[in-house]
Amino acid sequence: MSAPAPATSLEPELARKDARLDALLRGAGRVIVAFSGGVDSSYLAFAAHRALGEGALAVTALSPSYPRTHREAAEAVVAATGLRHRFVETRELESADYRANRPDRCYHCKSELFEVLGRLRDVEGFGAVAYGVNTDDRGDFRPGHRAADERGVLSPFLDALLSKSEIRALSRAAGLPTADLPASACLASRLPYGTEVTPERLAQVERGEEALRALGFRQLRVRHHGPLARVEIDPAEMARALDPEMARRISAALKPLGFRYVALDLDGYRSGALNEVLPVGATARR
Repeated sequence: MSAPAPATSLEPELARKDARLDALLRGAGRVIVAFSGGVDSSYLAFAAHRALGEGALAVTALSPSYPRTHREAAEAVVAATGLRHRFVETRELESADYRANRPDRCYHCKSELFEVLGRLRDVEGFGAVAYGVNTDDRGDFRPGHRAADERGVLSPFLDALLSKSEIRALSRAAGLPTADLPASACLASRLPYGTEVTPERLAQVERGEEALRALGFRQLRVRHHGPLARVEIDPAEMARALDPEMARRISAALKPLGFRYVALDLDGYRSGALNEVLPVGATARR
C-alpha cells in the first residue's frame, strides 16, 4: 500500500512537529525502527513508513522479557498499515549484568537490542536505527537512553520535540490501533532491583497480568516480590479492585501462579514505581 502524507487536520503546532518528524526521517535515509508495539514505537514505525516507504523496516524483538501482548500489538499495527516488518531474537537473558537486575538493567537490555539492530542495519545496508523515546521520557530514570547514545541510535521524537500526549494525538489522527493503548514496559521492570531476572519469574508476572486483564482491569502491574505479588491498579479502577468479591477473585487468580501472598498497592499504578527505592539524585544519572 502507498504511504500516506502527514495529517493535515491537526492543530497547527502539532502539524508542524509532525512535518518536522517527516523531514527528519527522510533525511536519515533507510531506517530500521525499534518497534515494540507500544504507542511510541508504533507511531514512529508508521511515520517512517509514511516518509520512506520500503526504505523503512520495523523490527520487533522476541525474548522472554517482552510480553505476548507486545507482539500482538505489533502485528495489529502491521496489519493496519502494511509497513515492512520483521521479528528478531534478542538474548539479554544470557547477560549476567542483565540478570543481576541492578538499576542499570535497562542499559544492558537496550545494549543487546541495539547491537542486534545495528548488525541488521550493516548487513542490509540501512543508514540508521531509530527508537521512540519522547520528551516526557527525559523526566524519568531510563539508562537505556545511554545505550542508544553510545550506538548512535536516532531519537526523532526528541528532535521534533514530541511528547507522549502528542504522539497519542498523532496516532489517533492516523487511525492506529495503539493510540489509546495503556503504557507498557518489559516484564523485567516488575522485578525489584536485586531480584535476579529469570524466565520463570518473567512468565509468572506475564501470566498474572493476563489474568487481571481477563478480570477487566486495563492499566496495571504485578510487581514480583518473591512470594508476594504487589498489584498496582490505575486509581480510576481502584474502587472496583477494593470490592471484597473482586479482591477475592484477584487473589484467586494470582496464588495458583506461585505467589503465597497478594497485596493491593493503595497508591495505585504509577510508572517507574520500583525506582522509588533509589537514592535521591540517582535517577539523574542516565
